[in-house]
Amino acid sequence: MQRRIYGLETEFGIIWTPDEGRAKRLTVQNTVMYLFREIVAGRNYPDVFLENGARFYQDIGCHPEYATPECDDVAELVAHDKAGERIITRLASTAERRMRNDGFRGKISIFKNNLDTSGNTYGCHENYLMERHINFRQLAAQLIPFFVTRQIFAGAGKIKLNYRQFTGKSSARALSEIYAISQRAEHIREEISIATTTARGIINTRDEPHADREKYRRLHVIVGDSNMSEFSTFLKVGTTGIVLRMIEDNFIRKPFTLRKPVEAIRQISDDTTCTRQVEMENGKRLSAVELQWEYLECAKRYLEQADSDPTTEQVMARWEYVLTCLEKDPMQLEREVDWVIKWKWLQTYAAKRSLKWHSPEIRLLDLKYHNVRPESSLYYTLEDRDELERIVDNEQIRHAEHYPPKGTRAKFRGKFIKKINEGKMLGGVNWSYIHIYEPHQILYLSEDPFKPEFDEASRMVYSI
Repeated sequence: MQRRIYGLETEFGIIWTPDEGRAKRLTVQNTVMYLFREIVAGRNYPDVFLENGARFYQDIGCHPEYATPECDDVAELVAHDKAGERIITRLASTAERRMRNDGFRGKISIFKNNLDTSGNTYGCHENYLMERHINFRQLAAQLIPFFVTRQIFAGAGKIKLNYRQFTGKSSARALSEIYAISQRAEHIREEISIATTTARGIINTRDEPHADREKYRRLHVIVGDSNMSEFSTFLKVGTTGIVLRMIEDNFIRKPFTLRKPVEAIRQISDDTTCTRQVEMENGKRLSAVELQWEYLECAKRYLEQADSDPTTEQVMARWEYVLTCLEKDPMQLEREVDWVIKWKWLQTYAAKRSLKWHSPEIRLLDLKYHNVRPESSLYYTLEDRDELERIVDNEQIRHAEHYPPKGTRAKFRGKFIKKINEGKMLGGVNWSYIHIYEPHQILYLSEDPFKPEFDEASRMVYSI
């Protein structure tokens, strides 16, 4: 599939902090209900589709979750992912005003990360529409080594909860003792899993294509971190799309199988030098960078005989650039890759204030990097200073807050929801259908996510 449907689901961490000296307190559950109140009416459980085609709902564990609309362009997906941050930030401001009116004075903090302070994890899930004919075992065998090593440019970084006493020496070895590349790696338990919340796997078997099951399957990826960096998101999804094209065309012939993938994903995460080698099934040992080079060189050969496009060319160029930097010195990626950006600032902050790595100030700064509210976010402070690499601009993000992608099924869903919100009709939606309630109960299905309109339904809705 040269044209593919992409989607991201982000589970946000949420904390309500009452103003100092205020006695009235709120549970997380009540905070979430305030957060949803502006856009949810008459529902016992927060779950709503938005005018930009996305879905915003409460997931297990009281996490607000934003699922982007179906996108067929990776840069567009980045814009819609960022739009989700803007939407939930706006809702938080409205919620705080409502809280104050009810006597609850405090601040809502929203984090796009994968760990709470106790070490529990929540996810960022990637979704890729795939051709149905692909053998799942073959798919897993060729994807697992890629996902295990992809974290070197897609990891969000974290201070380890349990590390040996740091000596204070600013060496690569010392860094690996206190800091890890990925937040999710240590929570991966299996190569392939059904579950997404307990025995998490590198490959997940969930298959809900929201499309024609005879033609398509949905690859549901739970192994990745949530990214603040637009660059990391773009590269994470873009490279995966290229690897999937090669698998669908049966182009990858070289075996990349790891002997112990679950062990390898943790070993790679714990090595911020990106030089640690892991064992392949054939006995050979390769580093994560070396294995990613293998995939990149394979992709170059593939694209010599397959169709390309400007987005694919941008992904390929950035992929090569990142691997070149990681091979020489990962710290060169202080504008592009989350785990490097964050580490550089943690290191600078600690050195200026002579702080220990287990100090509350360092823990707070680690968390502050992932705060999506600009006034409280380390990431957005750096973005305002033009110290980060961008993929999309603010105007593209603003547009994605209100409008769906034009080339997918989300286009009509967004227009239909707008009619409902304007009070011009009654109806309901899901990913693959719209339901008109009046004047007659009519259900319209769309099993083609690449088709922007719902044919008969479009004619009816646009006439209103």
